[in-house]
Amino acid sequence: MRRPVQTLLLTLTGIGLLHTTLFTDIYLRYVKSGLRPLLIVSGAVLLLLGLASAALGDGREQTHDDDHGHEPTPGHGSGHGHGHDHSGAPRVAWLLFLPALSLLFYAPPALGAYTAARSNAKPVSVQKKGFAPLPATSPLPLTLTDFTRRVQQDRSLAVRNRAVRLTGFVTPAEDGDGWYLTRIIFTCCAADSQTVKVRVYGTEAPPADTWLAVTGTWHPQGALGTGTAEAALDVTDARPVAQPVNAFTDDLPLTPS
Repeated sequence: MRRPVQTLLLTLTGIGLLHTTLFTDIYLRYVKSGLRPLLIVSGAVLLLLGLASAALGDGREQTHDDDHGHEPTPGHGSGHGHGHDHSGAPRVAWLLFLPALSLLFYAPPALGAYTAARSNAKPVSVQKKGFAPLPATSPLPLTLTDFTRRVQQDRSLAVRNRAVRLTGFVTPAEDGDGWYLTRIIFTCCAADSQTVKVRVYGTEAPPADTWLAVTGTWHPQGALGTGTAEAALDVTDARPVAQPVNAFTDDLPLTPS
């Protein structure tokens, strides 16, 4: 890979990062929103490096032409390497153009049901300070993590017979019988993602990756308020919603549903 191609790769990668982070929300498919400033800085640095490399390269080529504009003297022919450049990167480096171009023209899809079905569920942390009383709102909006924690740890049994509303996407069950409402959570980026799932009863499985706002009550399975209780819902209503902006957190949706 010669210098002009390396320069082009740096420039394309920088432009792609800046386009993805400044003008779209695509970067949220791969990293947490808090990393956006770092991505912007990285894109700007790569773009400046590419432009600087192009400028320096033009100057070096001009100097090279000035210094070697004469015919080679006897004994100083091409045997000294003027005809071949062995300093370039290996051919496999050309594959680096694929991610650079994908940032501009075809961003890889976000993680979804395929990943969730093949990953272990995220362990729910223990609520050490006890649970605050639930508001009287009905249905009560909860995250999947909060619902699971209430079902398995809240000894006041506050969710018993309470109508709750959960939002996530559809993941078919491993055995093909039933489905889960799911959220994928980024700690930092897609590489360290974890999954939280709530089993859904009372309705047939919609297509995988469909985002839904699901209303229902806890499905009695195990002893409520203990680790034997299943994080599951008997559904009374399930409505398609747009994928929220904060799709890879387990927060309540930022977009109206």
